[in-house]
Amino acid sequence: MKLNLCQALGRAMREELARDGQVVVLGEDVGRRGGVFLITEGLQEEFGARRVIDTPLSEASIVGAAVGMAVRGLRPIAEIQFADYIYPGIDQIFSQVAKIRYRSGGQFCAPLVIRAPSGGGVRGGHHHSQSPEAIFAHTPGLKVVMPSTPADGLGLLKAAVRCDDPVVFFEPKRLYRASKEEVPDGEHLVELGRAALRREGSDLSLIGYGGMMPELIKAAEALGGQGVSAEVLDLRSLVPWDREAVLASAAKTGRVLLASEAPRIANFMGEVAYVVQEELFDQLLAPVLQVAGFDTPYPYAQEKEYFPGANRVLKAAARLLAY
Repeated sequence: MKLNLCQALGRAMREELARDGQVVVLGEDVGRRGGVFLITEGLQEEFGARRVIDTPLSEASIVGAAVGMAVRGLRPIAEIQFADYIYPGIDQIFSQVAKIRYRSGGQFCAPLVIRAPSGGGVRGGHHHSQSPEAIFAHTPGLKVVMPSTPADGLGLLKAAVRCDDPVVFFEPKRLYRASKEEVPDGEHLVELGRAALRREGSDLSLIGYGGMMPELIKAAEALGGQGVSAEVLDLRSLVPWDREAVLASAAKTGRVLLASEAPRIANFMGEVAYVVQEELFDQLLAPVLQVAGFDTPYPYAQEKEYFPGANRVLKAAARLLAY
């Protein structure tokens, strides 16, 4: 069946609610309205208000309730309406949920998923367009995931729900209804921590995740028209990230371009760049380059200029190829 990302995520939650009676969904407007993006539409009607729970407008309460549910045996899926609003609950995520397994010597775990639409592309301005994934990747004890396709959204979310560690699941909202693709029927899981090779190539590696993936594919197609063979790798998971796939691609092409829409300073891709140069310095044909968002609040009027689209990727690729 062909689904968009919204539909795939909704199907994932429906299937997990039906499969496991310990799974619950909670968040602002997730029940009667079906969420601000209508991803949970129909779930409360199907599974009841005790399992699909409308909460007060309080991210601290949503996260706190989810933590309590998780340590008492449930598997909550907590929705934060926009990633920008996650900060009131961040102390509980960092200080409590991320450390429960470690502090208890493995006696307790917190199997919860925190879903959060992230990134720009919907003219939301600086309060609805942030990409805070690096903050969570920096916190030991959390897994961090960001799909870019409907099939991966379904498979990764189902895998996250079944994981015994807490997962922060960022969803690139620019891709929610951008396209549809065939999503496998029946049981479909995507292993956390495995990258996906979207396009094979031999001249340079374009590596990214989330909302950057369509831009990298466009850039690779444009480079192909110029006789350049560009490989495209989708990380899908940031913690853990697929070091083996990245290093294999980098070793094959010798030129690496990393892309994300988060601000450049302390960007997660800086860690990937460091590992590539640490492991493959003698095999690289050019310095590792990065295309990212600017180090400013996300603008409203200048959104197209801020977003690191295919044109910025192509300019950086030209630098790599000319080195």
